[in-house]
Amino acid sequence: MNDLPAYGHWQLVVFNSLLILFFAFSFFKPKSRRDWRTFGTFSAFVVALFTEMYGFPLTIYLLSGWLSNRFPDIEWFSHDASHLLQTLLGWQGNAHIGPLHIISTVAIVGGLFLLGAAWKVLYKAQKNGEIAATGPYYRIRHPQYTAFMAIMIGFLLQWPTLPTVIMFPFLVLTYVRLARREEQESLAVFGDHYARYLEHTPRFVPKLFADSIPAGRI
Repeated sequence: MNDLPAYGHWQLVVFNSLLILFFAFSFFKPKSRRDWRTFGTFSAFVVALFTEMYGFPLTIYLLSGWLSNRFPDIEWFSHDASHLLQTLLGWQGNAHIGPLHIISTVAIVGGLFLLGAAWKVLYKAQKNGEIAATGPYYRIRHPQYTAFMAIMIGFLLQWPTLPTVIMFPFLVLTYVRLARREEQESLAVFGDHYARYLEHTPRFVPKLFADSIPAGRI
């Protein structure tokens, strides 16, 4: 795989990081301290990703000895070769039109749209003093956290790096803890009605079929 030098482009690091974070911010619209914490951890992941994608390939540098010994014919500091999963799987051709990149794009775009759809339902429910149980919340209790995880998985499929791979389980754990805390707070406010919602609606992975739980006012 021959390619022009693809690193040291810090303007692309800044541009792409701001672009993704702008869209995520627009769809998520953080308000509370918890929202900002969620968005902040996601932002750290995005900046780390694009820093390696266009700035300095830390992962390739750290693994260069092993990679060069195992795959001596590959120019690892080219942009194409740095699509690690595709390269390690031995898939040929343009990585940007490969199956991993397509799945990645679907996950990222789908996650952004899920963020937007969930925020509209949550905003309306909070305004009316109701449980958010329609739209994405009809199938899943925490669609916004699921959306952030889907976006991160999409990026990991497209461009895995050591920092983002290490960060990902810690970010998932953070979202799980935040989700549990939100559930306890909602139980304290809505009582049995929210308890029934918990019984019928999974936390992060949506069911294909779920019972409808009507929204209830405070």
